[in-house]
Amino acid sequence: GGYVPAPRDFVAGVRDICSRHGILFVLDEVQTGFGRTGKLFAAEHHPGVVPDILIMAKGLASGFPLSAIASRRELTDKQPPGSMGGTYAGNAVACAAAAETQRVIRDEGLVGNSDLMGVRLRGLLGNVASKYGDEVVRDVRGLGCMVGVELDARFSPGTAKAIAQECCDTGLLLLPCSVYETIRFIPPLNVDEEEINLAVEVFAAALAKVTSGK
Repeated sequence: GGYVPAPRDFVAGVRDICSRHGILFVLDEVQTGFGRTGKLFAAEHHPGVVPDILIMAKGLASGFPLSAIASRRELTDKQPPGSMGGTYAGNAVACAAAAETQRVIRDEGLVGNSDLMGVRLRGLLGNVASKYGDEVVRDVRGLGCMVGVELDARFSPGTAKAIAQECCDTGLLLLPCSVYETIRFIPPLNVDEEEINLAVEVFAAALAKVTSGK
């Protein structure tokens, strides 16, 4: 939790260690895949780093229950036909939803929109953070439309949840994190400027109300 982007040197270093010791390098893109970070997959933020196995779901079919695993050919060839089957594998409706989802992402340029709107979102949230200073907002971070706002450590556990609830009461759905006092923004890929502006306005008001104790 916390929406902390992995440093490039760290990811490249893990890839190198795996390669040197014969360890499979697996990337979990269940939440980050399909445009969420401003790239089709978050791995693309790390040029030259190629996973052995990539796991995907969620955005694959717009919420329909579907997941998938991609891997190098020499790995999949080790599995006999049918060995990856399951009761709900290859569900026709879910696969149709995935096909249409990928068409919309491609044809409507949603990966690019996620990148563009993410820049705007982080910029506006950065302005809010600057207004209150480090004593309230410790960090604004993220990639694309996957952004976290971490509160200063002086706030008691549950503060982020209280801010998220205040936003919910005003019509904005946000998520706190399980460990950090961080509020997560994860808008849809087709979000527009007006919606981003409104979301930040609602968040700023909730932040002021909860952190001031009013």
